[in-house]
Amino acid sequence: MRQHRTPRLLGTLLLVAAAGISAVGAAPSAPDRPDRTVTPLNQVVPAPASVDPGGAPYRITSGTRIRVDRSKGVHDVGSYLADVLRPSTGYRLPVTGDPGGDGIRLRISDKGTGSLGAEGYRLTSGKGAVTITARAPAGLFHGVQTLRQLLPAAVEKDSKQPGPWAVAGGTITDTPRYGYRGAMLDVSRHFFTVDKVKRYIDQLALYKINTLHLHLSDDQGWRIAIDSWPRLATYGGSTQVGGGSGGHYTKAQYKDLVRYAASRHLEVVPEIDMPGHTNAALASYAELNCDGVAPPLYTGTEVGFSSLCVDKPVTYDFVDDVIRELAALTPGRYLHIGGDEAHSTSHEDYVAFMEKVQPIVAEYGKSVMGWHQLTGATPAKGALAQYWGLDGTSAAEKEQVAAAARNGTGIVLSPADRVYLDMKYTADTPLGQAWAGLVEVKRSYDWDPGNYLPGTPSSAVRGVEAPLWTETLSTSRHIEYMAFPRLPGVAELGWSPASTHDWDTYKVRLAAQAARWDALGIDYYRSPQVPWPAR
Repeated sequence: MRQHRTPRLLGTLLLVAAAGISAVGAAPSAPDRPDRTVTPLNQVVPAPASVDPGGAPYRITSGTRIRVDRSKGVHDVGSYLADVLRPSTGYRLPVTGDPGGDGIRLRISDKGTGSLGAEGYRLTSGKGAVTITARAPAGLFHGVQTLRQLLPAAVEKDSKQPGPWAVAGGTITDTPRYGYRGAMLDVSRHFFTVDKVKRYIDQLALYKINTLHLHLSDDQGWRIAIDSWPRLATYGGSTQVGGGSGGHYTKAQYKDLVRYAASRHLEVVPEIDMPGHTNAALASYAELNCDGVAPPLYTGTEVGFSSLCVDKPVTYDFVDDVIRELAALTPGRYLHIGGDEAHSTSHEDYVAFMEKVQPIVAEYGKSVMGWHQLTGATPAKGALAQYWGLDGTSAAEKEQVAAAARNGTGIVLSPADRVYLDMKYTADTPLGQAWAGLVEVKRSYDWDPGNYLPGTPSSAVRGVEAPLWTETLSTSRHIEYMAFPRLPGVAELGWSPASTHDWDTYKVRLAAQAARWDALGIDYYRSPQVPWPAR
């Protein structure tokens, strides 16, 4: 039960007395005191490109309206914001196209926004309104994520909270460093339902991640329905690591995931790994094997033992059908063809395979993405190579990737001993693996994508991606414990200017996220490297 307020007469006398003291200069006036109920503009993650604090805060009240303009996609962003704010504030927060200078204003404009690009935004907060301006809906959406973090963490709860709901005064002008800011989820080693993937998408969106890479096939499971080869899903998808029942996405479910990701301004990049990591396919169809004999389904965790039969014409009929059907379901630009750990494929066969497969991707309107072993062949024009080596990877292998970058191949950086989210934090971490080393929070954050690969032009670096392999992970709680708190740091590496990169200030901002994760029900590892607030 709440405490009763001070009687009105005594309260009035105290206010008069306070006003008198202020008038003679014995204490600063209220506007000069820092408002400790608001989050400073520079305390969000990822760090904004530019912050200009000052002025009175804006307070969301029962009279607040979310005002949207008539531009395409703006109303959707306004509705998303209302859905976030209504449960915790208890306010109606109508989304309206009526003009007005008050409330939360979401605007698309070409005037004065040229430097913002497709994903940047400007957020201005003052006594009368919060205004988010962008050139495109993605920018507005990212601005809304910043607005969420400027509000108290309790705003994320799904029941009414007491507030107040204040946003610090001033202006944030923010644009991303890189256009590709990704996270990969392996749904092959362990299968994750549509709802579990959607939950992860929402968590990614909070930190301005704009790409979801779905690892849809591997030795242990095939997870997407292909009409022309139906046993891939029904048989190849029937198990998982450890022998569980597995599962797969129907085409309708996959399209639903793609739509949901798009509503959070994430592009889905589907991956069909080949020519290795293909036991689920080989077990489903004997004719894909060189000897015509289907191997048994596999539920272990070894790698490098499987390969499509490079010399058989049916292999390329299979690849063509899979890519054709998957491309038709995927509006995004890229289709990932894997290419890693093809230890059972000779180098000559690997090169020949990639020479035949990459044009098939182009035929169906997509650009190739592959793991960095693709650079051992000749990457197609416009291809992205995803580097997953270690700090200690050989200079020759790094130079192979750098040479491809100098020749026009784009590079996405996912160094395993920095941003593989399935690596253990410490030797005592109950989940994950340690083949790339132990990856604590500081190590995951404290590197620069712009100069990581020697000999790689900075212009070739398209961005970063944090993969999460699931040999040891089978629940949403497992995903969250391994992703948080490392994922926000990778997001910051992809979004924020290099000039903002500083572990000592970042760890303080990161610690402040804990209350938000608690409110959202996100499990996370309380690293001793981070000054978490007391629970």
